[in-house]
Amino acid sequence: MLPVDALATPWVLGVVLVALLGLLVWRAGTKDRREYQRFKRYHSTVRRQAMFRKWVLESLGWFGGSALVVLLFVWGFVPRMLAQVDEWPPVAGFRGLLADSGLASGLLIGAGVGLLVGIVGTVFLGRNEKQVPTIGDIHALLPRNRAELKFGWALSVNAGVVEELLFRLAMPALIFGVFGNALLAVAVSLVVFGLLHAYQGVWGIVGSFLIGVVLMALFLLTGNIVWPIIAHAVFDLRSLVLIPVVVYKVHRVTDAAPPASEVPSPPTP
Repeated sequence: MLPVDALATPWVLGVVLVALLGLLVWRAGTKDRREYQRFKRYHSTVRRQAMFRKWVLESLGWFGGSALVVLLFVWGFVPRMLAQVDEWPPVAGFRGLLADSGLASGLLIGAGVGLLVGIVGTVFLGRNEKQVPTIGDIHALLPRNRAELKFGWALSVNAGVVEELLFRLAMPALIFGVFGNALLAVAVSLVVFGLLHAYQGVWGIVGSFLIGVVLMALFLLTGNIVWPIIAHAVFDLRSLVLIPVVVYKVHRVTDAAPPASEVPSPPTP
């Protein structure tokens, strides 16, 4: 961990930030877009599983590894960033409400129940529909048979962990370490998170940005990265496991390449 008050620290972190942003721009602008377009043409479950496996491992390596490396540099800035955030009037007001432990428990339980009801309820309400309203071009990612469902689980849980560690914790702390401004750190991290989903189209960027806002608020208000990790994983499980199972019944499809008539073409989540 770098000394937070050393004169050279912001410059070192600036180099790390440029390298990280360069990596993410390359992935979003070329690699992810190119691979996803190729993946959308795959019909073989074997080829789809191979790409799913590749994405899970690469995400663990690139995003998870980047998050851990960055946190080794900037861990000392995390409490300073959160302390600055605590001075924002909306956050300070929320902290005041949480001073009542009973109210705090009620708010957390109510928010958790509301999240689960909203995520699960919308899927079950649309279980008899041919299309479920969704955001972004991720229809090709939805598992098409039982063999692919395990990758829906893996992609969802993996994204919840590594993306939250990187975009809600490591990157904001890194930007804060360079500029000393928590608002700038939060805003840039949210924009980068949205743009990283450019392969999903414009609505994928917009939807990811808005989801990122909710997850970032959850982190900043609670000061605990575990809550957004759980929320992110649950939201992705809705798209990559719950919708395929409840709406499209893919858990009943055992063929490696089922006929199109057996599995309706899913909409874009």
